[in-house]
Amino acid sequence: MAVFQSLADKLSGAFKKFKNKGKLTEADVREGMRDIRLALLEADVNFKVVRDFVKTVTERAIGSQVLESLMPAQQIVKIVNEELIALMGGEQSKLSISSKPPTVIMMCGLQGAGKTTHCAKLAALLKKQNKRPLLVACDVYRPAAVKQLQVVGSQVGVPVYTVEGSTDPVAIARAGVDNAIKHGNDIVFIDTAGRLHVDETMMTELQNIKAEVNPTEILLVVDSMTGQDAVNVAETFNNLLDITGVVLTKLDGDTRGGAALSVRYVTGKPIKYVGMGEKLDAIEPFHPDRMASRILGMGDMLSLIEKAEQAFDEKKAAELEQKLLESTFTLDDFADQFDQIRNMGSMEQLVGMIPGMNTAALKDAKIDERALDRMKAIILSMTPTERRKPDIISASRKKRIAAGSGNSVEEVNRLLKQYDQIKQMMKKLSAGGMNFPMGKLKRSQRVHSKKKRK
Repeated sequence: MAVFQSLADKLSGAFKKFKNKGKLTEADVREGMRDIRLALLEADVNFKVVRDFVKTVTERAIGSQVLESLMPAQQIVKIVNEELIALMGGEQSKLSISSKPPTVIMMCGLQGAGKTTHCAKLAALLKKQNKRPLLVACDVYRPAAVKQLQVVGSQVGVPVYTVEGSTDPVAIARAGVDNAIKHGNDIVFIDTAGRLHVDETMMTELQNIKAEVNPTEILLVVDSMTGQDAVNVAETFNNLLDITGVVLTKLDGDTRGGAALSVRYVTGKPIKYVGMGEKLDAIEPFHPDRMASRILGMGDMLSLIEKAEQAFDEKKAAELEQKLLESTFTLDDFADQFDQIRNMGSMEQLVGMIPGMNTAALKDAKIDERALDRMKAIILSMTPTERRKPDIISASRKKRIAAGSGNSVEEVNRLLKQYDQIKQMMKKLSAGGMNFPMGKLKRSQRVHSKKKRK
């Protein structure tokens, strides 16, 4: 499911009313805006946010720029896109890094929002940026909370500081920061205790931890699937703690979009990261422009490229490029590409990022996540010689390969045809002087970044 699929479908339906008319009147605009207002309210967006958003878009849409335009429908989509971006913060808000290490990041939120897991996710993300994070276990109430942090910490290779037998979260937080200074950890994540609901005892404890360690960032972790409730929680935490940012979790689920579209407006604080799944690498920086693009069904090519960069091994890319130039691309190399694609995330998420992809038309289609696994199984059922020289695969060999991989002969034929088509296409690219695309993603992205800065 694409991000905010239901909202995207309803907005698309509202825009169709504009597209059916060559010229728009003020009455046409107001009628269409009623549909957009309803779509936002059904997505659990805060009613004040909806009221002000619709008012702003309507005022811009009934201006001469739209009503006198040859393509008014496109102008309205453009305005909605711009206002969605503004609503969600305008531009990406990055983590503040202290000029004097360590940077202390206090993580807070209710139970079940994914606070402990996202401590590890963020630590892993910063570790890739050559930081030396430390996780500090300050949840002394929830059974197995410390153990959970130790487990996810070990999975991402980040140390966890604990104080056995202590029931004083404030003292543990202070000792954790001192330990980081002593051992050269430049980022400290303080995993605080959550509650099933906001209560005075919890908030006082969080205020005491804040006063003791003076955190650079106070990130509130909220479950985006709770919609308007998430916004209410954010408002309460912000009033008492003056948070610096929000981490929205479970954005890959059946989320209506209310939290993402309301949090910034209600609290004045930016969404800094979004959790996109259960895996410990399923976290992304929040880009308002990219999220607006995805909500409006325009895809998100930059995030797709970044996922490819993270998943793709540059050394393997160089080797693969050389093999293509020398026409030695084998089925083993083909199988390696399946692993690279798999590392980028679920197929449904990737499809939702492709610009121009009609996700509404695909919403009832079942994307077969195991297709790559079956294709790889076919290749692994071949002998090493067959993988190097597929031309020798006769009808009898195909039957053996099909039986060995649990597939049909037709599927074996299909894979061999796909392999041959890709090999021919890559040969043409290489012959034409073009580099293998995936191998050069980082270079192209750097060029794109430079252009943006200019």
